[in-house]
Amino acid sequence: MEKQPQEVVLIGAGIMSATLSILLKKINPAIKISVFEKLDKIGFESSEAFNNAGTGHSAFCELNYTPMDKNGVVNIDKAIDIAKQFETSKEFWSYLVENNYVSSPEKFLRPTPHMSFVWGDEDVSFLRKRYEKLSQHPLFSDMEYSEDLSKIKEWAPLIVDGRQGNEKVAATHMNLGTDVNFGELTRQIFKGLQDKNEITLETENEVKDLTRLSNGKWAIKVKDLKSGNNKSVNADFVFIGAGGGAILMLQKSGIPEAKKFGGFPVGGQWLVCQNDEVIQKHQAKVYGKAKLGAPPMSVPHLDTRVIDGKKSLLFGPFATFSTKFLKQGSHLDLFKSVNFENIGFLMNCGLNNIDLTKYLIEQVMLSKAKKVESLQEYFPEAKLEDWFEQTAGQRVQVIEEQNGKGVLKFGTEIVSSQDGSMSALLGASPGASTSVSAMLNLLTKCFPGLMRNNWQEAIKEMIPSHGKDLSNTDLVKESRTRTTSVLKILD
Repeated sequence: MEKQPQEVVLIGAGIMSATLSILLKKINPAIKISVFEKLDKIGFESSEAFNNAGTGHSAFCELNYTPMDKNGVVNIDKAIDIAKQFETSKEFWSYLVENNYVSSPEKFLRPTPHMSFVWGDEDVSFLRKRYEKLSQHPLFSDMEYSEDLSKIKEWAPLIVDGRQGNEKVAATHMNLGTDVNFGELTRQIFKGLQDKNEITLETENEVKDLTRLSNGKWAIKVKDLKSGNNKSVNADFVFIGAGGGAILMLQKSGIPEAKKFGGFPVGGQWLVCQNDEVIQKHQAKVYGKAKLGAPPMSVPHLDTRVIDGKKSLLFGPFATFSTKFLKQGSHLDLFKSVNFENIGFLMNCGLNNIDLTKYLIEQVMLSKAKKVESLQEYFPEAKLEDWFEQTAGQRVQVIEEQNGKGVLKFGTEIVSSQDGSMSALLGASPGASTSVSAMLNLLTKCFPGLMRNNWQEAIKEMIPSHGKDLSNTDLVKESRTRTTSVLKILD
């Protein structure tokens, strides 16, 4: 029989560890949780606002979640799945507000309409087909569609001003969209946990090694970066939530499952506008179509963002390249991750993704002026002097060995040891937005019996729709009525 986890170590103080901490504490109040964060701040790597698109990925506007096949058929399955997961996240966050884990929802979540915007006959046809299918589902029933420039201008004036009246364009609009500051949410959750004395969290403490003991526990070697002292902490369950650094930590664990994975780092850079005259004309997140070979994190979008109380417009992200796996990582990260067990399928993956390599080279060579030219496809009247470049986050695209070949994975991947005593989350988008579902999946993978027989009621208390199908119109209405009110989503 599975045992209730009693001693848990979480590596990395980001949104994933914050989410898992609450879930574990509510399903097993006696559990002892220790969180170790290498940086001197919480939520300042992958979860930090400028390092994260902050879209609240609900598939309202992200066109890469609804691919169209060669016969012109749009597949909406992934969009529906992600939309359901974001509703789960909103229910969980509402629980946190109602139970005083999060004090100020308006500081991390703001109502921001989500739009998709395309031009040209082919892409307009695609967006129309996408709308026709999605709008039939209860989660997307409020979606609006238009090919009328005057209507689109009502939604987002900046993307219309300066266009020729005969240009073929189309847009969809979802008023229920959000802008989420996951760094702020992470910090509020951990503060709530600490105020209730439910966890131990130590910053400037770096996990250096993990060793499996003969009694089945894990010995975690931790270095205090302030004093230089080392200590060893034992745990019967370890979660690696270290963003791009998770692969390196997973490899140190020595579990066989780690041998099937490698990673390729992709950085990002925003164009940022803080000219109030421009900012006041745009209140939306506008997503377009990715270029051939672009990774999902590089889908272009023109976003309204509020970060630390300051409103800005962001466009991008443009891809950059660094051998670091984390923004605060080492230039040796990529080389450290390559070994005799994965070099073969990593090279195979590279050869099979020439388009991605070409795209990255082109992006790295772009000047600021060329980036503004890309922006002008979305905002025709954009001026070079109104925008500056800002480094975004560092992501690691997961490469998995399948039948001897390397397969590039877009999304998040849960990797767990066979006995369920260790698990890691790898990958990128939709990431933080679906963190609650990701952590529930992780618990199901590591503790299937307990999830099935012991923990359901506690989870349903936090997430009322858990175990139900959010394809039901009445259930969607019930869930959104609560979360929209508690989280103050609609103005």
